[in-house]
Amino acid sequence: MPLRTLLATLTAGLAAATTTLAAAGPVHADSPRKRACSASVSIDRYSDALDKTTYEDTFVGNFSGLAVDRDGSLLAVSDRSSLFTLDRRTLRPTGVVPLATETGAALDSEALVVDRDGTRLITSETEPTVRRYDRQGRILGSLPVPGSLKVAPAGRAVSNQTFEGLTLLPGGRTLLASMEGALAGDTAGVVRFQTWRRHGGGGDFGLSTQYGYRTDTGLGVVEVAGLPGGRLLVLERGFTAGVGNTVRLYLAETGRATDTSHVETLTGEEGGIRLVRKTLLADLVHCPTLGATAEQPQPNPLLDNIEGMTVTGQGRNRGTGRLDVLLVSDDNQNAVQTTRFYSLRVRLP
Repeated sequence: MPLRTLLATLTAGLAAATTTLAAAGPVHADSPRKRACSASVSIDRYSDALDKTTYEDTFVGNFSGLAVDRDGSLLAVSDRSSLFTLDRRTLRPTGVVPLATETGAALDSEALVVDRDGTRLITSETEPTVRRYDRQGRILGSLPVPGSLKVAPAGRAVSNQTFEGLTLLPGGRTLLASMEGALAGDTAGVVRFQTWRRHGGGGDFGLSTQYGYRTDTGLGVVEVAGLPGGRLLVLERGFTAGVGNTVRLYLAETGRATDTSHVETLTGEEGGIRLVRKTLLADLVHCPTLGATAEQPQPNPLLDNIEGMTVTGQGRNRGTGRLDVLLVSDDNQNAVQTTRFYSLRVRLP
């Protein structure tokens, strides 16, 4: 899930975070030549270390978003109103903070960003909202949301299909949230990406450009991660009963996309509309299993309900375009699903 500034602030912390899964157990790996998922993506290892565990009487799981904190530790947000801090070497929880709305109600927390000052920006897909929290989980404020993106009847969004992804673009001035599904009236599979822009050295985020993005048939956008040059990593996911999950990783480019904030009905690339361009990096069904097992039908037993993604580091030579990416699955506190972390290496075109 979410990402802060990719190029500047993580440094030593990110380097340490890339070793996270190496120390977590049980961890499963294979020889390097057998780890390729595609020409652009390989999987180093996976870990089920946190599956069906508890910490301070709180269930560890239901993870929907990941981020790297300013000290290099990992943050994982649960969609059951909890924010966990995880040790960067072992993945073991070292802290948990309860989350709530302004009225103290439970939060359907889906995506997470750590801002430059260390505050947490967390989405809820119920309304939807983007709220700002301090390190203790206290609400500091919220961002404006366009009326059309609100759940019906207030807007045109479908319940449980709103702000599933969130990322802070490099430079720290632009925040982007991805809708999981299409608005009522828009063409099925064409979703909206909403951005907020911050002016000057600090200050609040104000509404800015919106983009249209076409998902693959039957899939929704569950996470985004900002990259330099207006590019994004986009994670699409779907589920078919009796078959299992489909999870695909795309490289997307917003640079030439049309601002759709004033487009009432988004049908695709009609009337001069240009959608966000995307390039498939990997369909994770083609990853090696690494010995993984699944408790329910899956086209690849390695797969599960993957929802969270964050970039934890980059290649030593920035010109290589190599990223270290961490994914996590949401087990929905379900006996036949697994809380599983995946360590990927991604080579950008």
